[in-house]
Amino acid sequence: MDNNHVKKVMTFKSGNFVFSSKYDQAELGMLTFRARILYSTIADLPILPEWATYLEKELIRRSIFSTAAIEGSPLKEEEVGKIIDQKDNESNKGEKDSIAKQAIINLEKVYNLIKNIKPLETSPRLTEDFIKKTHDIITDKLNYQDNIPGKYRNHIVKVGDKEHGGIYTPPKCLADIETLMREFVEWINSEEIADLDSLIRSALAHYHLGLIHPFGNGNGRTIRIIEAMFLRTSGIKYVPTMLSNYYYRKVDDYYNAFSKARNNPDNDITIFLKFMLEGVIESLGEIKNNITFRIRLLAMRDYLAFLHSNQKRITERQHDLACMLLDNGTNISLKDLFNVSPFNTLYRHVSERTARRDISNLMSLDILSQTENGEYYLNEKALG
Repeated sequence: MDNNHVKKVMTFKSGNFVFSSKYDQAELGMLTFRARILYSTIADLPILPEWATYLEKELIRRSIFSTAAIEGSPLKEEEVGKIIDQKDNESNKGEKDSIAKQAIINLEKVYNLIKNIKPLETSPRLTEDFIKKTHDIITDKLNYQDNIPGKYRNHIVKVGDKEHGGIYTPPKCLADIETLMREFVEWINSEEIADLDSLIRSALAHYHLGLIHPFGNGNGRTIRIIEAMFLRTSGIKYVPTMLSNYYYRKVDDYYNAFSKARNNPDNDITIFLKFMLEGVIESLGEIKNNITFRIRLLAMRDYLAFLHSNQKRITERQHDLACMLLDNGTNISLKDLFNVSPFNTLYRHVSERTARRDISNLMSLDILSQTENGEYYLNEKALG
């Protein structure tokens, strides 16, 4: 355990504030190693440009929904998708819906800002101007009480609740916040912290900005964007936009990890850093599964063409049926072949006996498998 990485700053009204990089290096070192190995594996996987574009778009959509939902947005994920796609242009919605919609528009702007940041060869430097700019975009045109976009607060706020480790009162006045933000930027950019693994450094930024809580509203969204910026500039793709979804799905653990780290008498923040690293590993695992699934489908399409054109082991109709299942990703019954589009276009003039023969041949080649209730589905693992 490292016992030397604590910096105390005396504030005007809030007493001592602690910046801590004190954590269990053995435990977190193992998690960091696992994350790096997993990311290297993903980086070596072949991925078509259109896949990468689609994957990033989907992850940004989910992340915008999640980071807004953590802060209480009433919008469903489908509604968020429509706003991002500019399909939701209704002007007669209520005030709450208008605020929620504007919050999504703002988040899309700031995520696009992060997406266009290029990886750096050296550790990125964080500035107060960038933090303020991020908050300005996030809360633009949102009439939150006691909040000015891009400006630090000068009033008391309370964070948390009894169910998640108790209520926390961050630094109370503008003078203290200005001091702590200046000290924070100096600390997070210091050689000692900049030399840490970028996964650890991004989590340290997340945690300490949460402690300072510098703005009147929009702190959580701003903090998660700053974390994403650190990850993005270090060259890590996809994960920066996936972590918000992880935090949303495990929101109770998220708040509890923050509270337990804050209440640790030795300023040991292992629990929060561990929570974040576990989110990175889970996110990387999901990305790996997504990419390998798409590679399997591409290989399967080539295999089907080979069986039809080269080996003549499947007919053209059987080839087209398998490709339809490949494209639709659904289960079908024998009856569906005759009644459900697009399959009925293949079997409109075909007997049930012939349809059964098609299914039987595809199953003998392990291209199709059968569920317990008798439906058929494409076996994407037919190639091993």
